[in-house]
Amino acid sequence: MFQKKQKIYSETQGVCIVETIVQLPAGKGETVPYYVLKSVFDSSKVSYIPVNNHQVNLRELFTEEEARELLKNPELEKNELLKAAVDYVLQSRE
Repeated sequence: MFQKKQKIYSETQGVCIVETIVQLPAGKGETVPYYVLKSVFDSSKVSYIPVNNHQVNLRELFTEEEARELLKNPELEKNELLKAAVDYVLQSRE
């Protein structure tokens, strides 16, 4: 489980900050926890992703070493969000 204010990578939004975790209604008086993700590149982009059983690929932000390895992958140029995330990690380490 990710923590509030943690930076992560979302396959649909790129680098995001977990703004908070909220409980949303799921029917029959039950609630389900959701991550509220805000893009670091466009603060107007906000996503609500269920904490459990989400279909969007979420992962911890890459390490510098992982980012450098991804630079060698020819598929990187085809995925703008992934490329931006790699650039973000490498620039924040400088």
